[in-house]
Amino acid sequence: MSQRRMAALLALPLLLVLLVMVAIQPLPYVTYSPGPTVDILSTRDGEETVQVSGHEAYYDDGELRLTTIYVDQPQERVTLDRLVAAWLDPTEAVYPRSAVYAPDETDETNDTESAVQMVSSQDAAVATALTELGYDVQPVVEVLNVQDDYPAAGKLRVRDVLQRIGGTEIETPQDVVDAVDAAPVGKPLDFTVLREGKQVDLQVTPEEFDGDKRIGITPGPGFTFPFEVSVDIGDGIGGPSAGLMFSLAIYDTLTPGSLTGGEVVAGSGTIDADGRTGPIGGIQQKIAGAEESGARLFMVAPDNCPDTTGLDTGDMRLVRADTMHDAVEAIQTWVDDPDAPLPTCEEQS
Repeated sequence: MSQRRMAALLALPLLLVLLVMVAIQPLPYVTYSPGPTVDILSTRDGEETVQVSGHEAYYDDGELRLTTIYVDQPQERVTLDRLVAAWLDPTEAVYPRSAVYAPDETDETNDTESAVQMVSSQDAAVATALTELGYDVQPVVEVLNVQDDYPAAGKLRVRDVLQRIGGTEIETPQDVVDAVDAAPVGKPLDFTVLREGKQVDLQVTPEEFDGDKRIGITPGPGFTFPFEVSVDIGDGIGGPSAGLMFSLAIYDTLTPGSLTGGEVVAGSGTIDADGRTGPIGGIQQKIAGAEESGARLFMVAPDNCPDTTGLDTGDMRLVRADTMHDAVEAIQTWVDDPDAPLPTCEEQS
């Protein structure tokens, strides 16, 4: 046997080991793929997803579907074979990890942020829908998240309206931070909150964590409403991207008749308290999921329009929705005449 052949035979196992190591080595990328869609007008565990108390609710035909994506978690191992599969699939996408997550982000911090965004998004959606219907909503500071194993756990609740802490009247989220910072460690601090329309007085004792005084809550902007509206889609979906679809579902539930004319409408986009829509990640994957679910219209925030160029959406029409009001008008126009001109991303460019 020649030296060259002998060297090749010896090198082959080493090459195989190298290929295996490369294949299993985690790489700094994140993949996006289409996730399930959820009809916000449907029932969940025998209960309507949109719940209303203190106002008549109308549960009619039609579907308003929020769209989701599967995203690799911050600490998930993304290997070469997974990336190659995503690159080859036209419905998936690959992004550098640094473009999606902060360097020190973990699965836990990502889940917490996602939960906070979901609460804030739903509150903004309720505010938008009620404002569209002519109701007055008032801004407040509320609890968006309560962390386990912190002093506030079991005492404060998500959506408690923070009215007073110690001697401080709460008007901004920063007032909450300042009031806790000014309190002595280990001494009970008085809280007055509005919970489900009733005033509740309680005490939370600040503790020191990594040199900072904390009680373990995330305060943020919220609203008081003339009656109660809630959206329950379970714990598996987080983030702010369903805000527009939440607002449309709430509007539909509070008005007689089917907003969609009994048809399936999907979409994605954040919503602010003024009803403006904002961009979201994974729009192409969400469009693919909506098309698979049988949606005939898909609502697109204007800043996502460049990401839809050249997409083949079959019979599903993409509609640019600058605001929740624009989305309602476009759907109503389409229900009256399915061939009517609607706002498009092409018009924006």
